[in-house]
Amino acid sequence: MDELQFNFGAANSSGNSGADGRSGSERMPLAARMRPRSLEEYCGQSHILGPGKLLRRAIDADNFSSIILSGPPGVGKTSLAELIALSTDAAFIRLSGVTSTVADIRNEIASAKTRRYNSGRKTILFVDEIHRFNRAQQDSLLPDVESGVVRLIGATTFNPQFYVVNALMSRSLSFQLEPLSEADIKKLITNALHDERGFGRLKIELTDEALDFFAEVCEGDGRRSLNALEMAVLSTPVGEDGVIHVGKSVAEESVQKKIVNYDDDAHYDTASAFIKSMRGSDPDAAIYYLAKMLHAGEDIRFIARRMVILASEDIGNADPRAITLATSVMQAVEFVGMPEARIILAQGVTYLATAPKSNASYLAINEALSDVKNNRVQPIPFALRDPHSAGGKANKHGADYIYPHETGGFAVQDYMAVPKKYYNVPGVGYEAKIKERLDYFDQLRRSAAGENK
Repeated sequence: MDELQFNFGAANSSGNSGADGRSGSERMPLAARMRPRSLEEYCGQSHILGPGKLLRRAIDADNFSSIILSGPPGVGKTSLAELIALSTDAAFIRLSGVTSTVADIRNEIASAKTRRYNSGRKTILFVDEIHRFNRAQQDSLLPDVESGVVRLIGATTFNPQFYVVNALMSRSLSFQLEPLSEADIKKLITNALHDERGFGRLKIELTDEALDFFAEVCEGDGRRSLNALEMAVLSTPVGEDGVIHVGKSVAEESVQKKIVNYDDDAHYDTASAFIKSMRGSDPDAAIYYLAKMLHAGEDIRFIARRMVILASEDIGNADPRAITLATSVMQAVEFVGMPEARIILAQGVTYLATAPKSNASYLAINEALSDVKNNRVQPIPFALRDPHSAGGKANKHGADYIYPHETGGFAVQDYMAVPKKYYNVPGVGYEAKIKERLDYFDQLRRSAAGENK
């Protein structure tokens, strides 16, 4: 793999031209032509590159061994890696986590050793999609990262804690890149319209509505925004006034369907926010996350299952109808399917979000399971044991059992050898009535205990 030669100058109009009159460099995608030429031109990520921030200090001091950059597509991971190499006067070698092999890694490391021996120049080995490297490939980097033969910069769209081996993570500075803000996207687009590397030689009128649309719809993905701008410009004929007019309708056609970032992390993060919004009694937030999941193509059965769980875990007997409604939603959406299933899910979500909340049943079973697992298992009182088995008949099991229906629906008797309260009812919603009943039963037990003294 060849060493990347940095050439951030404007496209050379005198180069070989194609039939459309554009040179070879001008026919490169706009996003590639508009890569930043310095850290000052780099757009976004001020939380790690701003004055005094750790990554900026490490670059300025030229003091780091390896870096892991994570974040969604189109936020500048590759561009940042190139600029780090440029800022530290290092050779920049790029490998792909998809196509590169251990042999490729060894070849590049051998070249880095030769380069360091001949010229003393450092080498940055950039591995795009490092999460696609298996453990053996990642482990093969360790000795030369530790010895300083190469400086590793890995890029991934996934959480590196789960996809990069611990040995590499412990030797790396790890930084999360965030989606670009709307202001950042607008800056990228404006620069592309005026810079000669972009469309600076063309007369283009981009309306404010179109600019706002690009900035909002591209989900913080700089590459996607520039691709959409390029499609809009190159597919729009020059007007009679010699100007390419790009309005909102052209922008909408250039972007088509809005694509929501929904990788593995986003899937779990969105599901978590969805559940927590219903638990927190915010129907508006819950509906928003439902809409995001549906737009991204989430499995409606997954959504419905999470609702059934929440109905029991977080609502419970505060509203006993919640579990029935959630189960009905789960059955109905599978029967009906999309797009109408969205209505059924929305009804269920708004009901669950606004229902009274109680996790008393959830806490009760968890505590009881812990006692069964960690403490001595309680013997079952003789009165509750089965009287019909051979042993039960011989030992007169159940002989002292009091049948509650013969004593007004409640009987004072020992149901556990060592009584303990697991179901602690907070008295919310329907559980307020349950609490009244339990308090009454406790009063009867205390009265009976007093009479038996």
